[in-house]
Amino acid sequence: MKRLACFDLDNTLIDRDGAFRAWAEVFTAELGAEALEWFLAMDLGGYRPRGELFAAARERFGLAAGVEELIAAYDVEHPTFTWCEPAVFEGLARLRADGWTVVVVTNGGTVQQSRKLAHTGIGEVVDYSCISQTEGVGKPDPRIFEIAAERTGTALAGGWMVGDRLELDIAGGQAAGLSTILVGTDRGGRNAGEVRADVVVGNVVRAFEVIAGS
Repeated sequence: MKRLACFDLDNTLIDRDGAFRAWAEVFTAELGAEALEWFLAMDLGGYRPRGELFAAARERFGLAAGVEELIAAYDVEHPTFTWCEPAVFEGLARLRADGWTVVVVTNGGTVQQSRKLAHTGIGEVVDYSCISQTEGVGKPDPRIFEIAAERTGTALAGGWMVGDRLELDIAGGQAAGLSTILVGTDRGGRNAGEVRADVVVGNVVRAFEVIAGS
């Protein structure tokens, strides 16, 4: 049976924060530099609920559109600012060529995450993508990893989870029985407790090498 390699999407396979900044620069172009810095500070790496973010933005900047309208537009617009580096495509392809089953396991809304996967092309080069809203469960619940294994006909034993958040990616992967790789410095910094990744790397390209050598 093929072995399973799971990857987080945002700030692991793609630079989600860079894409958010690019979106925010366009969105706040007529609101001024203060608005851009406000959005970047309020975003919390995407983990502040969008309803909360845009409700606060309407109040602070007097936006005419309603919260639901702003969220719907954001879900369509933000993914168009995402990109995937060639080295990431190469790493994913190399793992699959070596016999690994590669799955994206991402928390987030179906519309936005699906659009990111399509826009970047990542959805076409992995074996399956688990989106939390679509599956009805998200990290750190180990069930989302069990779904990934079931949908791809693989086993969790001997597999890996790679991500940038200790309390979500690493804790969830370990709860599912996967070995784990933390990419960069934990971006969460909250509720991680004593969670420690098996391996820490500077970027996801290095994670491909670790998995390939295991």
